[in-house]
Amino acid sequence: MFLTISTTGNSERPATDLGFLLHKHPEKAQTFSTSHGTAHVFYPEASAERCTAALLLEVDPVALVRRGKGKGRGGAPDAALAQYVNDRPYAASSLLSVAMSAVFKSALNGVCHARPERAQAPLPLRIEVPALPARGGAELVRKLFGPLGWTSVDAVAVPLDERFPEWGDSRYVRLVLEGELRMADALRQLYVLLPVLDDAKHYWVAPDEVDKLLRAGEGWLAAHPEQKLITSRYLSRRWGLTRQAMQRLELVRLAESDDLDVESIDNAVDETTDTEEKPLPLAEQRRTAILDALRAAGANRVLDLGCGQGQLVQALLKDAGFTQIVGVDVSMRALTIASRRLKLDRMGERQAGRVTLQQGSLTYTDKRLKGYDAAVLSEVIEHLDLPRLPALEYAVFGSARPRTVLVTTPNVEYNVRWESLPAGHARHGDHRFEWTRAEFRAWAREVAQRHGYGVEFVPVGPDDPEVGPPTQMAVFTMTAADGSPTRSRDGSGNPSTNESTNESTNESMNETGKEAKAA
Repeated sequence: MFLTISTTGNSERPATDLGFLLHKHPEKAQTFSTSHGTAHVFYPEASAERCTAALLLEVDPVALVRRGKGKGRGGAPDAALAQYVNDRPYAASSLLSVAMSAVFKSALNGVCHARPERAQAPLPLRIEVPALPARGGAELVRKLFGPLGWTSVDAVAVPLDERFPEWGDSRYVRLVLEGELRMADALRQLYVLLPVLDDAKHYWVAPDEVDKLLRAGEGWLAAHPEQKLITSRYLSRRWGLTRQAMQRLELVRLAESDDLDVESIDNAVDETTDTEEKPLPLAEQRRTAILDALRAAGANRVLDLGCGQGQLVQALLKDAGFTQIVGVDVSMRALTIASRRLKLDRMGERQAGRVTLQQGSLTYTDKRLKGYDAAVLSEVIEHLDLPRLPALEYAVFGSARPRTVLVTTPNVEYNVRWESLPAGHARHGDHRFEWTRAEFRAWAREVAQRHGYGVEFVPVGPDDPEVGPPTQMAVFTMTAADGSPTRSRDGSGNPSTNESTNESTNESMNETGKEAKAA
């Protein structure tokens, strides 16, 4: 990666003052180690009339891959060769921005003790970037740099191959900026806009990136016509961080328009009092959705399959309408913790008679699980290897056959909204898969069709218009021969006609399942 900064001068104000502003002596070639390679600063020309400083960044692609722990840009695994053979060592990107912040840190902050008056005054500058990736083309480059005080923004698209003009242009441009700006302002603009044009960062975008953006964008970003695009791309389209940055930029804009400090208008909250309404945890929203669905189904006797540490069992016990609750888990340790949570050893006899904790594997048929109104599989299926999923499906829908089955699982599309979750990572280290909404619905419909259930889908948590809810829930209801839903219980508590009909169907399907497993 290569970038040059040039200025002109005279005998009274020599161009070689550029060395003072950048804190790099024009007569020396200096080398700096970075986390992804080596940065070189040297001066191809240095006279009183004209001085040029060059920043050359040699990227080590092996170090880049190793620091990314085998992940490609954006966290998505690339092909093995593509990890090492790509445009990262050659095209200006966030790698160059990071190198600039390390090598020209004082210049970015506008600090120059030797020539303070030069640091605060505009200079005639010419900045060249030979290879700049620009998603949006030369037109976007001009839209981003044009409003920032440059008298000339020359962005020329690089052809894919000059010998074959019919192939068209690549996504790279050769950029030349000319104008009179303070050195700190020019460097800050480049620091932000290089990764914005590339529309990618080589590192995970953490919440502190908002502060970096606001520091580098001070004085120009709040009033920029493309502020939203710049903010979104710089923060890798992380919605929560983008919203936070936009809100803070709006405060800056309002303060500047009224010639006030930001602190003087952002004073609506007394910091000594906690007035913020805390969001309801997703786990609690999930339990509420499950309880609502169970009540709507008229379920009294409920199985919590994969009950873990007993949080749902505890919630079920608080509602007297659930007369029998069975928690099943393969882990004895989890069941022990659940027993402590529920205080089973100190629970009254009547209350204790409503709940049972038992060990069992959900991929095997179990006669103890038959005859219940409803079964819940909350955040369970994603912990199974996909080849084991059909066994669980048969054990629950084919053998146990509760009248209602609730299945919740993460919606992988929503993962981009989790600010603390690195891209390409699952929400839990033990998740074997996470499905999109389309994948989950296709699986649920196939299960329902095979086993005589109808299915509906319910969002759990905020339903984002672009990526859907964080959790997706399928509500399976056993259907009668005519396709209508069966009732849970009649008024006397005896099995309804549909239940009797399904009982013989259950036995037939059980025998079929046993024969299939024996085969």
